[in-house]
Amino acid sequence: MENYDLIILGGGPAGLTAAIYAQRYKLKTAVFSKTIGGIAATAHKILNYPSYEDIKGFELMKKFTDHAKNFGADIIYNEILNVKKTKTGFTVSTKKGDYACKKILLAMGTERRKLNVPGEARLLGKGVSYCATCDGTFFKDKIVSVIGGSDAALTSALLLSEFATKVYIIYRKPSFFRAEPSWIELVEKNEKIESIFNEEVVKINSSAKVKGGDVAKVSSIDLKSGKKLKLDGVFIEIGSFPKIDFLLNLKIKQDKSGYIEADKYQRTSFPGIYAAGDVTNNVLKQIINASGEGAVAAYGIYQEIKRGSQIS
Repeated sequence: MENYDLIILGGGPAGLTAAIYAQRYKLKTAVFSKTIGGIAATAHKILNYPSYEDIKGFELMKKFTDHAKNFGADIIYNEILNVKKTKTGFTVSTKKGDYACKKILLAMGTERRKLNVPGEARLLGKGVSYCATCDGTFFKDKIVSVIGGSDAALTSALLLSEFATKVYIIYRKPSFFRAEPSWIELVEKNEKIESIFNEEVVKINSSAKVKGGDVAKVSSIDLKSGKKLKLDGVFIEIGSFPKIDFLLNLKIKQDKSGYIEADKYQRTSFPGIYAAGDVTNNVLKQIINASGEGAVAAYGIYQEIKRGSQIS
C-alpha cells in the first residue's frame, strides 16, 4: 500500500494549490481527482483571476496541475470509494486500490444540481447538458436555452451565443440579482440573448422517435406559464451541492446546506481531516478563494506533521 503524508481528495483550485504548498513543505502528497481542474476547468472564460485578464478555465487549471506535478505531487485520476480512520492516520479506498496517509484534505468541490423535470435524464447528451464549455460547439446555428441566473448561467449564455443563433436565459426570479453587474451588462448588450424572468421549465421534450427506437434530440421545453419554446439544446446552470456521501461514516460537521464546516486553519470537526474550497461553508465560491484556503490548509497540515505542534 502506497503511503503519503497527505492525500488530497479533489483536483480543483483548492486541492492543487494545497499540493503545491505541501510539496514545498516537503510533504509526500497525492491528489485524487476524476478530472483535471474540477468545475473550474469547465469555465468558458475567467476574467477575475489576478495576472490573467482573460483565460479559459481548462487552460488555467492545466497550469495549476502542471505546477503541482512539477513540484513532485502525484496526480491520480481515480474515484474515491471510502475513507477510514486507522491507528496511524487514514486509509483511502479507490476503485484501483487502497492508499495510506497521515492527513487528508477534502477539496472535492461540488456537483451540478438537476432540474428533476420530465425529459431531463432521458435526453442527457441528446440536447441536455450541464457544461456549455464542453458541448457548446455542437450547437452551431441552433437555438438553445440556459436555465439559471447566476454568473455561471450568464457566462454560459455568452459562450453559447458565439455558436448558436439564439440563446434564451430562463430564470425563476425577476432579475439577475445574484450575478456580477459586468456579466449582466454583457448579456444585455448581446443581441442573440433573450432573458425570460419569472419563469420555470417544467418539461423537456423531444421530437418523434427515430429509426431503431432511439429517442430523438431535444425539440422544445414547456414552461410553467404554459408557453412552449422550440429549441435544440438545454444547458442547466442552477447551482451545485457538495457530494460527500462516502464521508458520512466519519460524521464530519456540516451546515444545514451540507457544506463542511472548517476553522481558520481549514480543520474540520474530525481530527486529521481538513477541508478547502467549494466543499466548505465559505461565503465566496471563487477560484482565488479556494486557492487561498488550499494554501492555509497545507500550512496547518505541515505544522502538525513536520513540527508536531497543534496549531491554535
